[in-house]
Amino acid sequence: MTADLTRQLAFLGEADKLKGVVRANVLMDGSRCENTAEHSWHLALWAMVMAPYAPPGTDIDRAIAMALMHDLVEIDAGDHPIHLKQDMAAIIAKERAAADRLFAFLPAAQGRAFRDLWEEFEGQASPTARFLRMLDMTQPLFQELGNVAQGPTDRDIIRAIMTTGRGAELVDSWPAVHHYAIALLDGAPVPLTADLTARLRFLAEADQLKTVLRATPIHDNSRPENTAEHSWHVALFALTLPAHARTRVDAGQAVRMMILHDLVEIDAGDVPIHAQAARDPAVQHAREARAADRLFGMLPAPDARSFHTLWSTFEAATTPEAVYAKAIDRAQPVLSNLATGGGSWQDYDVSRDALEARVGVKVTRGAPAVWAAIAPRVDAWFSLCR
Repeated sequence: MTADLTRQLAFLGEADKLKGVVRANVLMDGSRCENTAEHSWHLALWAMVMAPYAPPGTDIDRAIAMALMHDLVEIDAGDHPIHLKQDMAAIIAKERAAADRLFAFLPAAQGRAFRDLWEEFEGQASPTARFLRMLDMTQPLFQELGNVAQGPTDRDIIRAIMTTGRGAELVDSWPAVHHYAIALLDGAPVPLTADLTARLRFLAEADQLKTVLRATPIHDNSRPENTAEHSWHVALFALTLPAHARTRVDAGQAVRMMILHDLVEIDAGDVPIHAQAARDPAVQHAREARAADRLFGMLPAPDARSFHTLWSTFEAATTPEAVYAKAIDRAQPVLSNLATGGGSWQDYDVSRDALEARVGVKVTRGAPAVWAAIAPRVDAWFSLCR
């Protein structure tokens, strides 16, 4: 294993802790509070979907990367709800200390690049950072506005945020959306353009991915991972590891694939890779194809086509980016299972040969150095536990 890859995998393992950071805002089904990892995935999706509303000079791939890591510091510093009084000087100090620690896991040049991305967002130093801040204010507000369990106190908090709090910035940065949000609170929504309405509906539908559970546990073994936070984690993997792809890849394209690749599970559900033998693959493929048609069909026509094409390309694994993305999608759960003493391998009585056939072959095809780095740890676990 190269020294760089060792450090990158350690960083990605540490990043799993973001799945345990709980935020104040609630999922749209009212079932629980959101965590910061799934928020970061949803924000990256917002950046893709709302790209036509970005100001001139915005780099959308950079905005997506920024979304993936803008809140990593909450692993150490925690989340700080914007409707509560906070000691901002203390928070800034905690977050900078967290950035120092977390980005130091990475090889020096990559650590500096990722830290610069975080600093750019914090300092609002570019059109890209300002676009993402606008979305970072909008996503949780609309999530709360759509919360089916919302009560009067919740509405009062939202109104305060929108009128005198941080959300008031939207009056200048996105006035149509601010006006619409206030109208929703008043129970008399004003019309939006058909384009913006379609995008908001799609993003609201995407919230359901946070309740789709997977077989793999998160690293602290406290609960199963959900598909939204998995999508965030594999997108961060794709952003971090492109130097280890078998062939040169467009990392931004691979990251976009990871953000979209499992949206179909909203309708089709998750099928654990080690349980697929008990399922008819043709039936599952048909379910996922119908889900892709329905979900991406919610978007305006140009994006409906481009998002569906990106998903289809990933499924077919016919480009270098898709092959790399498939490899990363297989590698991430392996590290989760290793971190939890076997995880879903125990549940499904997985053999070393089965793991090689179902996972190792695909990781090797797209990112051989990654599998070469992980395989000795896999061998050690199977030699001790099987």
